[in-house]
Amino acid sequence: MDIEKYNLKTLLLAAIKSEIDSKNLYENLAGRVKNMLFKDRLLFLANEEEKHRAYLEALYRKKFPDEKLVVPDHTAVPLPEVDASEDRLLSEIVEDAMKAELAAKDFYESMKDLLHDEENKKMLQILANMEQGHYDLLAKELENLKNFENYDEVWPMMHVGP
Repeated sequence: MDIEKYNLKTLLLAAIKSEIDSKNLYENLAGRVKNMLFKDRLLFLANEEEKHRAYLEALYRKKFPDEKLVVPDHTAVPLPEVDASEDRLLSEIVEDAMKAELAAKDFYESMKDLLHDEENKKMLQILANMEQGHYDLLAKELENLKNFENYDEVWPMMHVGP
């Protein structure tokens, strides 16, 4: 991702906003699905995104100790947004979320080059790796969704749990 035209402050705020949006997306989707296993995975992803946000906010405060952290409603950094409207198939939303996870991975790998301390460079690489893991998890769930897009309607108690 070409991020050279942005300063570190703008990039960190965009990253924080992206993590907040991702957390909200996964929580929203978890509230919509009936499959308990998928719901648990979505809540796991939401929790992961919350941890990413907390790290990025700490990094922001470290780099900009005299500035108030205000997350913008919109950012100039072109990170993908996921349309999770009710009329879209869950598989379509998951496909878009997968694209967003890969974009986040690329974003963190690009952003780490702007940092001068090895600890935070390594942490951004860890975040990038985690975003790849999120993509992989969603890819497996997408496979199930495409095979059984409407299974909740056919077998409503299939994955209710014990």
